[in-house]
Amino acid sequence: MLQQQQQPPQLNFSFRKWFAKLVQFILSTINFVVFTFLDLLDFLLCIFYRFFDPFMEPAVTVPQTTTHTPPYYCYCYSYSSYCLCLGGNNTTTTTTTTTTTVQQVEEIDDEQQPISSETLYQRQNVFRDFTLFIRKQFFNHSNTQLPNSINNNNNNNKSAASSKIRWSDCNCQSCASCHHIHIGNNRDGDHFNNLHLVVMEQQQQPLQATHEHDYMVKPVENVIFLHGFLSSSSFWVESTFPNLSQTAKHNYRLFAVDLLGFGKSPKPWDCLYTLKDHVNMIEQSLINPFSLNSFHIVAHSMGCIIALALASKYLNSVKSITLVAAPYFPSSKAQASLTALNRLASKRLWPPLLFGSAVMSWYEHVGRSICFIICRNHRRWEWLLQILLRKRDLHFAVMDFTRHTHHSAWHTMHNVICGGAKQMDEFLEGVKKSKVVFTVIQGDKDQVTPLECGHNLKMKIPLADLRIISNADHNSVIFGREQQFTRDLEHIWFSSSKIE
Repeated sequence: MLQQQQQPPQLNFSFRKWFAKLVQFILSTINFVVFTFLDLLDFLLCIFYRFFDPFMEPAVTVPQTTTHTPPYYCYCYSYSSYCLCLGGNNTTTTTTTTTTTVQQVEEIDDEQQPISSETLYQRQNVFRDFTLFIRKQFFNHSNTQLPNSINNNNNNNKSAASSKIRWSDCNCQSCASCHHIHIGNNRDGDHFNNLHLVVMEQQQQPLQATHEHDYMVKPVENVIFLHGFLSSSSFWVESTFPNLSQTAKHNYRLFAVDLLGFGKSPKPWDCLYTLKDHVNMIEQSLINPFSLNSFHIVAHSMGCIIALALASKYLNSVKSITLVAAPYFPSSKAQASLTALNRLASKRLWPPLLFGSAVMSWYEHVGRSICFIICRNHRRWEWLLQILLRKRDLHFAVMDFTRHTHHSAWHTMHNVICGGAKQMDEFLEGVKKSKVVFTVIQGDKDQVTPLECGHNLKMKIPLADLRIISNADHNSVIFGREQQFTRDLEHIWFSSSKIE
């Protein structure tokens, strides 16, 4: 009787285990079907854009008196060269002026900064891989041309093309403010535009004073705020700026930056949006014009990578670094970029935010088509939402989500978030040696940059102050607790000043 009474729980456990495996199999099958369809769709869209773009964007002549083809390239063809190189052929990619190997494309430039992330070339697509195999086996196509902007890796130092915008991008005043800029220290003869900044100046109003020296204004301290992916300076202007205490307003000058390619900042298509590009633009738009000799840095998500790159260049000037939801996955330098791509944009249907990241990160042409529908027509979508929601002013996150081009978002994702992963250890090692005040704020429910990222940073810099916010995700780590977050920032700034 006792044995008969013990059998039902065992059967129930076996059934639940079998049912869980069945559900997992069904979900895996759906996942496979969806992403296989996206592989096919991206492959077909590649063919469409390859033949349609030349009619919409004819070749132009650049100031160097050389013919430059507009950027209707894609990374599928450079990917083919990459595959052929891995297959054992010393394949080169030829242009009218130079011969460039894929290995050379991935090498570092004269300032030890990566040019492009290999994640641009190693995105596997079953239909493209099969086509490349057929071409290699039966047609002996060994030479494939790389994108012109990659062959001409001088876009950080020279003008690369005319300022004509792409037909698939929005041409409103905000989006088309500048589609061709010069990034660097030498501005002679180049069209030049700076990043969009929101500056909150120090309030120079003395408090109640009993002596003459009480009216002397203290030297201003500067704070640079860097936003995350698909965001803008509004992220900080709406969350932190309104909640500053009177003491902070009298002692600090705040700078919120629209990063290159986002918000109201320039969105050039002759730029690869590397980590070096972003840092140089911050330097020439903010640090040099305002003569910032010392400053604090506050960054969220993707902005944390740029913040560390900026801090590593100005270690003697940085007083404190505060990283919120920073992406950091320790890995070997050879695998760091691919690790970041697979962790931040894994090919999964759930959660929806991760699925969206996967589509926009793995499928270049699908992403471009989505940007064509949404970003190019953002004014129409905003007008429609205003009518439906009966609101004159939409939430800033809705506005920021469309204030970019596919070219800027695509290259920033791969060359900053993925490509920058290779340099994270180097940046963190420099910060560790400088002993600058280093704070990490992480939500325990974050599905974009999981909790392990915070612990990874703490292991890398043992003296870092890790603050875990319970029941907070990627955005609610700030929003919903704006006042407390701002008080925490002020405490960090004050404490770093006392250490000096």
